[in-house]
Amino acid sequence: MRIGVFGGSFDPVHLGHLVVAESCREQAGLDRVVFVPAGVPPHKRDRRLAPAADRLAMLRLATGGHDAFEVSTVELDRGGVSYTVDTLAALAAAHPTATLRLILGPDALVDLPAWHEPARILALAEPLAVERESLDDMTALAVDRRLADLFGAERLTRLVAERVRMPAIGIRASLIRERVATGRSIRFLVPRAVEAFIRTGGLYRTG
Repeated sequence: MRIGVFGGSFDPVHLGHLVVAESCREQAGLDRVVFVPAGVPPHKRDRRLAPAADRLAMLRLATGGHDAFEVSTVELDRGGVSYTVDTLAALAAAHPTATLRLILGPDALVDLPAWHEPARILALAEPLAVERESLDDMTALAVDRRLADLFGAERLTRLVAERVRMPAIGIRASLIRERVATGRSIRFLVPRAVEAFIRTGGLYRTG
């Protein structure tokens, strides 16, 4: 079984996230995509996230209609700072016969050498790079010295060659939070069930 691991704060989950997951499922032949909402992301400790229970509920609403999508609470249950290496170790233990693919956008991929235990991350999962049409050019990463040192030249070349290509969708979670805070519509940016959850729960309002 091939499992894609898609981590993030998902604050909130939006249609861009779902397109990433479906593009990876289809193009990389994944049997399942597991969304992993972060407890305390190491790179976002200075920003207060929506409550974990709300982010989890929105993810379950957004993915509930797709048989190949599921949500894992491994990071929320563990508590504390969410390190990818610990998450992958837990998922590998839970699925010992599966091949794990870690879904990464260009920015995350470039930063991977600075993550906690990056070599062990690569031992636990094979990264799956995602390139947005007209926005990203991952071919330049094939000669990135830090990535080449971490991956090895051959493995890095293969990663770039087998990257997932998806449409450029200009949706960001920060945009959604801003629009809600200023009373503007988020219809067609998030699933309708997530839109209703945000509205009824009063999430992201400033007053």
